[in-house]
Amino acid sequence: MVVIAAFCAVTTVSASAQEAGAKGHHLFVWAGDRAKADKNFIAVIDANPASPTYGQLLASAATDQTSNNPHHTEYVMPASGKLFANDHDAGRTVVMDLTEPLRPKEIAAFGNLAGYAMPHSFLRLPNGNVLASFQYAAHGDHAGHDVMAMSGTSGGIVEITEAGTAVRAASNVDPAFGNEGLLPYSLAVLPGIDRVLVTNSPMGDDYLLTSNTYQIFRLSDLKLLGTHRLDPGPSLNGHISPEEARVAADGSVYIQTLSCGVQRVTGIDTPRPVARLVHQFTGSWCGVPTIVGNHLIQSVPAIHGFVVLDISDGEKVREVFQLVIDDKYASHWTGWDPKAKRLVVTSGREGDRTYLLKLDEATGELSIDEAFRDVDGKVGFSFDARAWPHGFTGSAKAHGAVFTR
Repeated sequence: MVVIAAFCAVTTVSASAQEAGAKGHHLFVWAGDRAKADKNFIAVIDANPASPTYGQLLASAATDQTSNNPHHTEYVMPASGKLFANDHDAGRTVVMDLTEPLRPKEIAAFGNLAGYAMPHSFLRLPNGNVLASFQYAAHGDHAGHDVMAMSGTSGGIVEITEAGTAVRAASNVDPAFGNEGLLPYSLAVLPGIDRVLVTNSPMGDDYLLTSNTYQIFRLSDLKLLGTHRLDPGPSLNGHISPEEARVAADGSVYIQTLSCGVQRVTGIDTPRPVARLVHQFTGSWCGVPTIVGNHLIQSVPAIHGFVVLDISDGEKVREVFQLVIDDKYASHWTGWDPKAKRLVVTSGREGDRTYLLKLDEATGELSIDEAFRDVDGKVGFSFDARAWPHGFTGSAKAHGAVFTR
């Protein structure tokens, strides 16, 4: 069932901020009430380095979804300005119209679709629709589900319109893998070779330590072409729980694993693609990576910061820079702004601020943008206790973040 929401309440911070921000450049951060009593919302932050209110909150807009676990948005702003944003534990996704940056509004919402539940990642197709990974098969389509009760060994991928309706769907069941957990996590869409790569990794505990596969589908008809294992590498654990997939300039796909491995997949348009572990970072629980030109920027919680890889030569990937935020920062999300040449980073820990980082695209060096400051005068943006323009007062949990185009 698709739910069309009423116009969301939006209040701008001030007339001067509204005037400065209306024609500016913006950062949208998907967030929710940490206490899980109020609604999920979009925070609109000034991302124009030349603006007098750079780094400050300009507006916010609530959705109709009570906060549970605000999770992934799309990774980059779509051309239409209609952004998908998910509350994972509520099993519900909203579509936000961000075409007027200071007046965001929810225009659609959906729960289970086409017989699948628990969506995770959303990637755009050439036709403007979204292709989403759903972790489980479901019984019926409705506005939500009990995530903690979800179980199964497979899910699927679903093409969705911006109205929140399913166009087509495909199961990722592969009988050759028996009762092994094949739970779709993220995707890489490769229209030029008519392929989609899907990673399998659970959001729950089931199969967390045993998932090690990726799958190739044909984009034109969503036919599953094969299920393949990743490379365990010399430590024998660099393939565990493959998560985010990113397409590099040479057409290869880099996959980050929860065990902090980086896998490079080639031959995706052949019957026998090849995955090779090209790097493994310190620790585990690595988060969302971003590729900018010849560099892959990876959040590495074990160092409380970020590591940059030079991937100009896919056969000889090398680490070129590390940036530590502080001794506790729980680095997680990264997202690139090609317009202002900044990287947004968010954390999974309460109290951590959201920062913009500068990237030297020639060397891979990262630095914190000291000019990006909240109204408290400190570097970075705080989601701790504050009065939000849409009427909520309290601390928020931030996750997905994207820039205007």
